[in-house]
Amino acid sequence: MENVETRIEKLIDLIVLKLPTIAAALIVLVVGRYAIKFFLKFLNSRFEKRNVDRSIRSFVSSLLKFVLYAMLVLTVANTMGIQTTSFIAVLSAFGLAVGMALQGSLSNFAGGVLILVFRPFEVGDYISSANGSGGTVDRIDILYTTLSDDNGIKIFSPNGTLANSVIKNYTKILSRRFEFVVGISYEDNIKVAKDTILTVLSNETEVLKTPAPDVFVGDLADSSVNLTIRGWVKREAFWTTTNGLREKIKVALDEKGISIPYPQTDMHIKSDDGGVIANASISTKS
Repeated sequence: MENVETRIEKLIDLIVLKLPTIAAALIVLVVGRYAIKFFLKFLNSRFEKRNVDRSIRSFVSSLLKFVLYAMLVLTVANTMGIQTTSFIAVLSAFGLAVGMALQGSLSNFAGGVLILVFRPFEVGDYISSANGSGGTVDRIDILYTTLSDDNGIKIFSPNGTLANSVIKNYTKILSRRFEFVVGISYEDNIKVAKDTILTVLSNETEVLKTPAPDVFVGDLADSSVNLTIRGWVKREAFWTTTNGLREKIKVALDEKGISIPYPQTDMHIKSDDGGVIANASISTKS
């Protein structure tokens, strides 16, 4: 009985001795909790003002909440005199191992954060990137961006690779330049061909008058004189206009008697004395 009373007395003495330390730890715990709540509330308000995506908003808030509360627990334990050095070392080693194992995923996560914060593109935009992926953006997640290409195929592009590549956003522009090449025969009149094409362009309502469309000789090829055709159209009318212009230009050139030649090779057969036995022209239809 006396032994039990002695132990109780020692426990009471220890509590009394540690009371200032326990009180300090409780104060740190209460103040730390309020500070964390205030910081997270302030962070969420900043996210809302900058219109940060909800998915990254919740993820970053949860991650910071976990880190801050872990730091608070370690601080409280250290205030009470509990050794936390070994625990921190184990936690650091565990974090390093996880980071090495998830290196690719962490890169994709960082890329997702950059995309969602700086918004080089949004859902519904048509983009292409230097990594070879392109299409309409269907969804932007933390790790992957989902695209639908022109054939309706779903493309899942890692955000790490996508964020580090050159991205072309075709939706953010108001107008877009088209360019294609039409070859005419060397026997045809270049001025007539150019005037015919410019007439087609001027009659097309979707082709912008400023900047003015242009037609010029881009190349003197082996079998044809290649005319380069350039003009500007509104973004939303790009594909329908350019596809229709090819047909209209072909019809207009046919009406003027201007031919679009096939690639051909001239063959000359000579006799031993240098005289020409036969001439032949071989056309290649692709």
